Formats: sequence, C-alpha cells, structure tokens
Amino acid sequence: MSVIEIKSVRPRVEALFEPYREQIGTDFPAYRNHVYRTITYAMHFLGGAEAHEPLVETAFVYHDLGLWTDHELAYLEPSEALALADNSKQGWGLDPEALKGAIHWHHKIMPYKGPHQDVIEACRKADWIDASMGLVRKGMSRTAIREVEAVFPVLGFHQTLLRLAKDLGGSTLVGGVKVTRGIVKW
Repeated sequence: MSVIEIKSVRPRVEALFEPYREQIGTDFPAYRNHVYRTITYAMHFLGGAEAHEPLVETAFVYHDLGLWTDHELAYLEPSEALALADNSKQGWGLDPEALKGAIHWHHKIMPYKGPHQDVIEACRKADWIDASMGLVRKGMSRTAIREVEAVFPVLGFHQTLLRLAKDLGGSTLVGGVKVTRGIVKW
C-alpha cells in the first residue's frame, strides 16, 4: 500500500503544457516529471483536497516556465505573468492572488504566512523537497519520495537547471548567483 496518493495522469496538466511544450523542447520530460512530483507532494500536504487541485496543478506547470519562455534566470516574475495572463485569457477562474503567490513564494526559505497560506505553503514545501533531491523533506517520508520518484523519474532535471544556469548566465557560477538573487525569498 502506498504512503502517498500518486496520480500518474493529470489531464489538466497535459492541457496546460501543450502551448509551451515546443518552447521547453528536449527539457520537457524532465520538467514534466518535476511538475508531477511537486504536485503530488503539495496535494499530500493539502490532504488531497480537490478544491486546491486546479490551482496547484496550474501553479506548478507555470512555476519555472520563464526559464524557457523568457530565457531568464530571474524567472519568477515572467512565470507569474504567463500564469496570470493565461488564467485571465482562458477564463480558468483561479484566484489570481493565490496563483501568483504559489509561484512567487515557491523558493521562500522561511515558511510563508499570509493570504492563501495553506496552498502557498504546500507548494513551497513541495518544491523544496524536489529541488533539494529529497535532502530537505519538510516532513515527507523518504519512502513517499522514493515512491513518487519511481513513478516520475528525475530524468536529469537538476542537471538541466545547472545547464540553464550556465547557458543563460554565461557560466554555472555566475548563473547560479543570478538564479539565487532572482528567485530565493526570505
């Protein structure tokens, strides 16, 4: 019996990815699996509350998109802008402040406190788990992380981020500094 609910197919996620799939290019499988892992962790923290699922799925599809769409290492604002524009244009009806917050604060070091705290904090913790390759677990069991990664393998996602830091920043070191200054929040 699984210790975490894992949905291997998410039609909303696939539909949200479609307009951006070509821009993400060969990085798509690794990013897609990162998105599925983080959604799975966040939904676990939210007790599987279906009311939050559309927002969590949307936030995670968009949360890093600015890397590919805008070629920016400070990608939070471009990613937020895409999500908010598509939410409005497509009429998804997601709360714009919650959607923006889930993207904007997903690299926050300290716990998020404020409006939409439950969903934003779940997304923040989920991304830290995956970005740290499970070193930071935020209360998630190693068994659950292994189960999720077995269904959605990492596929070199972290190496993709290092390559993008180098390609967009001129070097891995300079790119790493630009990423850190542009996305990490206290």
